[in-house]
Amino acid sequence: MQYFTTYFFHDLDIHIAHMLIGAIILTLIYEFINGFHDTANSVTTVIYTCALKAKLAVIMSSLFNFLGVILSGLSVAYTIIYLLPINLLSESNVTHYLAMIFSMLLAAIIWNLGTWYFGLPASSSHTLIGTIIGIGIINALITNNSIIKTLNTSKLIEIIISLIISPIIGLILGGLITSLLYLSLNNKKKEHYIHLTPSEKKKKDGKRQPAFWPRVALIISAAGVSFSHGANDGQKGIGLIMLILIGVIPETFMVNLNANGYEIKSTQIAIYHLQEYYNQHSDKITKFFENYNNQIMEMTKTNKTAYCPLHYFSKKNDNNITLHKQTQIQNIHNDQDKIINNINIITSLLKDIHDYNQISPMERSHVRNILIYLANITDQISKIPETSNMEKHMLHNIHKNLLITVEYAPMWIIIAVAISLSLGTIIGWRRITSTIGEKIGKKEMTYAQGLSAQITTGISISIASYTGIPMSTTHILSSAVTGTMIAHGYGLQSKTIKNILLTWILTLPIAISLTGILYWFFLKYILNT
Repeated sequence: MQYFTTYFFHDLDIHIAHMLIGAIILTLIYEFINGFHDTANSVTTVIYTCALKAKLAVIMSSLFNFLGVILSGLSVAYTIIYLLPINLLSESNVTHYLAMIFSMLLAAIIWNLGTWYFGLPASSSHTLIGTIIGIGIINALITNNSIIKTLNTSKLIEIIISLIISPIIGLILGGLITSLLYLSLNNKKKEHYIHLTPSEKKKKDGKRQPAFWPRVALIISAAGVSFSHGANDGQKGIGLIMLILIGVIPETFMVNLNANGYEIKSTQIAIYHLQEYYNQHSDKITKFFENYNNQIMEMTKTNKTAYCPLHYFSKKNDNNITLHKQTQIQNIHNDQDKIINNINIITSLLKDIHDYNQISPMERSHVRNILIYLANITDQISKIPETSNMEKHMLHNIHKNLLITVEYAPMWIIIAVAISLSLGTIIGWRRITSTIGEKIGKKEMTYAQGLSAQITTGISISIASYTGIPMSTTHILSSAVTGTMIAHGYGLQSKTIKNILLTWILTLPIAISLTGILYWFFLKYILNT
């Protein structure tokens, strides 16, 4: 109870504490819905190829979704966090900040439930990105800022591009793998029968189940897709909860207060190595930033938009200094003295520190801001053309160790999200599973098609999780199944394809609109502002 009170009610008004807990519960509900909304992505093929019975397939998927959340990293979680500048959302007050979070989550839940009810395989990732854009637009209108300033547009564009190309990847790769299996394996050997549908196989040997090795491959690939889904989509829930906690209780969650001495020492060593590298290559780095700044100035003269990928500092109402990615034109990136000054400040702040509880909340805020700033600088330095591969590897390690105590999540958050996602997986999976399994192609799915779709999805989502890109499992699998049907020449059910495409097209504008309407409702009728 003392732990709970420390984390949720530390110096908070009771109504803020209630809103905070409500926001966390809503996030877990979002993940629960995500579980049964996206379960079809990992169980459809094993169910419709008769590799596993439905109940067993769903239980397996639930387990591997859980493991995916627990065992994966946090790259996708912090991609979500960095999409929205926390200080811009919380500049007015914590109540408005939480109202924005409520608007995001409720909009995502409403759209996910609606598409699930009609059996439409819409993307939870796509929906979440839409709500984030909606918050950015609303915040821009309220604060009289440009949308470019209120959103990390460079990262947002990168994610939207991934959402656009993921169906194309699924379509092409799914069809290609099916074709390769068709060329390399045939149905002459009884142990294969890989290009038969369950009904066709039953006519041959009286069994609908695939042969042993195809069945093993289908089950393993389904488990892999479930694990990858947990690793990618589970991280989004973790990121949302951390976004809430950092914004509402920054003194507790700004840095990892449970970081051990080794982690803090790794950060100190990384700062030292960055300073050494900077001193040795200052001329090269200065020249790079000067050229970069000149390019921005030229783009400014021609009225073109330039995106600066670095961070800048901004004052909050409570005089805390916060940090966010600034996509508006800034020229602080070529301020060499500022970089050295920040290195000196963070070196001083962390001197003889073995526990972040030794420093004040204000100092923790400075530590977080400067570490993220220097990590971004390190990332930019590694992209200088003259940088050798060995230097890039070293800078990558420096970047990782600079963020080791900043990009974190408490274990209770990870476990809570994992449980929510895995429990949701067991419930309500039939609607979308039937759409993908029965209504995309005009013919029953073959074992090879199921395996191709699973391999395509597993590989794509695993790469996305590793690189920190929130990719849509739904987009990949639905498109992969479509690609396998085309490759086999089975034909498509045009009505289903049109409905799915229309849903994907409408997801962003509807998510944006829902978020705006809900936030207006909260301000006008709940907060009375």
